[in-house]
Amino acid sequence: MQLNSSFKGYPAHYPAIEMADIKQYQWNVLRGDLSLPLAILKNSSLDHNLQWMKNFCLDRGIDIAPHGKTTMSPELYAKQISAGAWGISFANVFQASVGVRCGIQNIIIANQVFQSIDLDSLSQFLVANSKLKIFFLVDSLKQIKTIEQWKLKKKSTTIFNVLLEVGIDGHRTGCRTHAQGLELAQAIHQSPALVLSGIECYEGGLVTCNHAHDQAGVAQLMARVNQLALACEHNQWFENEEVLITAGGSAVFDLVAQYLKPSLKTKTRCILRSGCYLTHDHHHYEKSMKCIAHRLQLQETLRPAIELIAGVQSCPELGLALLTMGKRDVSFDLDLPQPIWRLNFGDKQTSAVPDHWVITQLNDQHAYLKYNALSPEDEHPEMGQVVGFGISHACTTFDKWRWMPIVEDDYQVVEAVSLNF
Repeated sequence: MQLNSSFKGYPAHYPAIEMADIKQYQWNVLRGDLSLPLAILKNSSLDHNLQWMKNFCLDRGIDIAPHGKTTMSPELYAKQISAGAWGISFANVFQASVGVRCGIQNIIIANQVFQSIDLDSLSQFLVANSKLKIFFLVDSLKQIKTIEQWKLKKKSTTIFNVLLEVGIDGHRTGCRTHAQGLELAQAIHQSPALVLSGIECYEGGLVTCNHAHDQAGVAQLMARVNQLALACEHNQWFENEEVLITAGGSAVFDLVAQYLKPSLKTKTRCILRSGCYLTHDHHHYEKSMKCIAHRLQLQETLRPAIELIAGVQSCPELGLALLTMGKRDVSFDLDLPQPIWRLNFGDKQTSAVPDHWVITQLNDQHAYLKYNALSPEDEHPEMGQVVGFGISHACTTFDKWRWMPIVEDDYQVVEAVSLNF
């Protein structure tokens, strides 16, 4: 893949280069070799997080199929697969198609598939690659009937592997009662278009970071999953040699992991789908990770690997600076970005920002940095200064970029990744 001046963050006067060759150019972000604003990934943190999650799963005898919607990056998928991921999860058929094109063999679409055109696509993928396995979610009789009608109309020989979704009242998709789950499982078993391959749920809507509340909520949800799995096994509604039990966002995956292995006689693969572990963040998931660390009594946890770097473009009045970063560049759905380092003029290394620096507002292309006007002048931002920011919720920063450089701790560029939103 080529990088060129149509990619935000890539200087407009640079010639196009092959992304795989980026290291040979010896670019350094702190030296000003790339345009700002710029989203970057820290190589050391990525490596740490990959190994940390690999060990977490190995210690518990479970697998991971991280949610690929977080990054939509084939290069990062490859790192996750190399670190032991069983497969990659996606939210829709378009996203799954990116995984198919980059060679992912095990794909979970953690959502309902029902549109004829999407069923056409999945069927074509499966016909073209006999080794490819795709699983998607079912939570209604209407969805089953829709897929059966598609099969009849298209005269298709494709039989889809599906996971029965267990849901939570007032939250996202999924059947709400055990009785409904049994009815759907039997209907899937009897369907000429579907094979019941396992049970799925998503616990993210329960998260409060209150240990007692989260523990009870996850335990109750996973008990429903396990009860339904046992009933399906008893009725011989699972037809594959291996049953998939899958759950897990990025906030309470430790609690999910406690209950992810039901006592089935059938061979079972238990799969987390946490996606944000790879890059983590400085606020939202960091808060959740502190709760996980407390529960598991951990000293070493995940490290933030994603940063947004911007320049101070104007200091129009005391107490206020405007930076070259806005809603088009960084996540703001959960929390605003927080300044974590600055590069003072003449320095080659970053230093921590004063505690009183805070982003209070974002426009499309501007960030408002407020600071204490009564503080010493060397604590005031200056026009032209470079500032690094931690973010909250990596998903909605990744989707604002088409590429990101991977840098060492001194911000020397060593790799790059493509993003396919």
